[in-house]
Amino acid sequence: MAQTNILLEAGTNELEVVEFYLDEPAPPNGEPGDGQITTEHPDGTCSYRGYYGVNVAKVLEIIRMPKVTELPEVQHPSVLGAFNLRSRIIPLVDLAMWLEKQHAQTTEEPKTIVTEFNNVTTAFMVSGVNRIHRISWEEVEPPNKYVAAVSSNTIIGVVKLEGRIVFLLDLEKVVADLNPRLGLRLDDLGANWDASRGYRALVADDSALVREMQRDLLEKAGFTVEVTTNGREAWDRLMNFKRRSEEENRPITDFVQVVVSDIEMPVMDGLNLTLRIKEDPMLKNLPVLLFSSLITDKLRHKGESVGADGQISKPEVTQLAKRAAALIQAREAALAEKQANS
Repeated sequence: MAQTNILLEAGTNELEVVEFYLDEPAPPNGEPGDGQITTEHPDGTCSYRGYYGVNVAKVLEIIRMPKVTELPEVQHPSVLGAFNLRSRIIPLVDLAMWLEKQHAQTTEEPKTIVTEFNNVTTAFMVSGVNRIHRISWEEVEPPNKYVAAVSSNTIIGVVKLEGRIVFLLDLEKVVADLNPRLGLRLDDLGANWDASRGYRALVADDSALVREMQRDLLEKAGFTVEVTTNGREAWDRLMNFKRRSEEENRPITDFVQVVVSDIEMPVMDGLNLTLRIKEDPMLKNLPVLLFSSLITDKLRHKGESVGADGQISKPEVTQLAKRAAALIQAREAALAEKQANS
């Protein structure tokens, strides 16, 4: 089953989710856990079916189980090997094994979800795929601390679809854990970096690890940083800055000079946040820098369509400070030129 290219306008705070499932053996006298439903198969066996989802923007296609060649060395037993898909060699990860779940013995043939994010292509074996759902980010609840802890922080959101609890998985974390070289990394800013300007940045990202990494980097670069966990929190802070700016008769840049935002976030995503900023008369000149695994050649137009001033693909964290400073300086130069010509 190839990916269906459902058109989704950027900035509407909607996403499309590919819903898939993993079947586990049903323990005797056991009760299904959260998000699991007992399923009886034609051969008389029973299993627990857990439902999961991934943003369709990360899915290249969904295929039948391919012929896999074992790799000589793997970092984790869940890496089953690699296969050839139209002259591309793609690693295949047994997602159930990575999540430390057992496979139920069923007659159904597994499905393979081929993904691309962070400029890396990876395939995941799952028990089966249901369908694509279009939902609002407002329907997605952030995982509570217990869910985050027991899932090793691999769940980025929880949503109810057709009466089922569906966990949205952070497949980026899975790939980064399997190959640390593909994870976020901080490099030296360089000896010529000027950290004396004291710029003010507002950061929005639902990952605590990424937020703190961005804060650390920007503060080392001389920024004053405020972090928020999603677009809604960032927008509320911007409204607060706007109110204070009006009440105290001060420019908005006294409070914030650049917004750095992820795209995928519960409640409000980065594209909707960007659109709101660019449609606001007072905020529209604030530079917005998107930092996301969804920034690829195929998807870059989404950020452009909502007015983002810059886009950086994960995991290039170090570029954030340099690009943010460059955007602020460009805005200052444009304002100075406008004043000189008026």
